[in-house]
Amino acid sequence: MAADTIKRREVGDRDVEIEILFCGVCHSDLHFVRNEWSDAMPATYPAVPGHEIVGRIRKVGSSASKHKVGDLVGVGCMVGGDIANCPYCKAGNEQFSPTTVWTYGSMEPIIGGPTYGGYSESIVVDEHFALRMPANLPLAAAAPLLCAGITTYSPLRHWKVGPGKKVGVVGIGGLGHMGVKFARAMGAHVVVFTTSPGKVEDAMRLGAHEVVISRNADEVAKHTYTFDFILDAVSADHDINALLRLLKPEGTMCMLGAPEKPLSVSAFSLLFGRKSLAGSPIGSIAETQEMLDFCGQHNITADVEIIPIQKINEAYERLLKGDIKYRFSIDMASLKSE
Repeated sequence: MAADTIKRREVGDRDVEIEILFCGVCHSDLHFVRNEWSDAMPATYPAVPGHEIVGRIRKVGSSASKHKVGDLVGVGCMVGGDIANCPYCKAGNEQFSPTTVWTYGSMEPIIGGPTYGGYSESIVVDEHFALRMPANLPLAAAAPLLCAGITTYSPLRHWKVGPGKKVGVVGIGGLGHMGVKFARAMGAHVVVFTTSPGKVEDAMRLGAHEVVISRNADEVAKHTYTFDFILDAVSADHDINALLRLLKPEGTMCMLGAPEKPLSVSAFSLLFGRKSLAGSPIGSIAETQEMLDFCGQHNITADVEIIPIQKINEAYERLLKGDIKYRFSIDMASLKSE
């Protein structure tokens, strides 16, 4: 990646302009810039990723009333959509809407061309898609909440994780480490599954009650038929039938990771016990605000390594190797030294 100049639209009546302070680095950013999602989200170059944005409002449109100049706000994966007419948006499910304008990889609805993400100095969005940031959270560590945070919070809330529930979190990376923090804060008994014995201590630090080395079949088998809910954040090939066997009757396993190749699912893994295998994307705007407020109440943020924008290529290489605990956050002040 290299520096370039992009064009943003002028602030419209319902828009806010945000000076970007920090932007988290999501694995989706890497897929996008490499055009690895060409079927669903083809990249056009220059491509500007970044959908874990926190910043300060510096201009407000004439009809905008949700925020004021100087407010600290966050922007996630969505920046616009037909919120007045779309039935999904009106029902509070913007994340499912065919009209949604994604932070990058969509078409800019006003001036045309591609939408550009948060690896930039500023951004203009519809005020509806700017979220209030809790004042007590450090912004660099809060930035990943706008994607990694809501992606893990949403399914935990949807399937009513809380006290008395036993929850498994598979994979401790950018998503998994947030899943552990949320499930613990919601009052569940949290069990982490990892292939790495070296992550046991860290998983306990994050809030796990127990850690299972998933390559140890005997250790895994001890948990058969005991889980109410399993959050699977692994994007590599793995045996999901072995995990489904761990669910109680009518339990659910939710996929967050996106393995490159389809995974094999035995019907018998679901039939016996009427178990469910589901998937979940990000959450709605209202649910994302709920998540941010929850994080403010419980002092939850991502574990981040702060980098200047000049080190983004190095960060991508480290991301490919899994050499990060657990999220990069770009200090956008470093743009001024370009």
